[in-house]
Amino acid sequence: MLVGRGPQVWLGGVAASLLAFLCMHSLLAWFPPLRLLPRALSMTARPPEGPAPAPTGSDYVPGSVSVVFVTCPNDKIAKTIARAVVEKRLAACVNLVPQITSIYEWKGKIEEDSEVMMMMKTQTALAPPLTEFIRSVHPYEVVEVITLPVQQGNLPYLHWVKDSTTHQ
Repeated sequence: MLVGRGPQVWLGGVAASLLAFLCMHSLLAWFPPLRLLPRALSMTARPPEGPAPAPTGSDYVPGSVSVVFVTCPNDKIAKTIARAVVEKRLAACVNLVPQITSIYEWKGKIEEDSEVMMMMKTQTALAPPLTEFIRSVHPYEVVEVITLPVQQGNLPYLHWVKDSTTHQ
């Protein structure tokens, strides 16, 4: 009879839960990444949020600073371009990320090249002249220049980027 099994099933479930709780400590000791699982699951349950508003009292306008990504064929060319854009105050800072691998289609053929990634920080208003300068000195026929606006960040750094670059 099914009615007679109700308490046994309930007690079995409680026992299983208790056993899982007691074993959790040893599982976390062996597999520390499991500690991140509840956070990861809770993040997937939330709807995506829009850009966060600037903190109250901040004079930073979200999107007024941008990060510009450019790939170069080698370190020498990347350093030459990086120094030039900083000297011209088109970018406040350029980070060079060496030895990336790019796989892409070019003229009907799949290509694979070793490149250097440049990450430039600048005012968003300077992105067009920065792009034009890069196009004028870069050896590629079609240059990768991708600009992404910065919605928020460390305010002193964002102010430094603006102070280190000039409108042209």
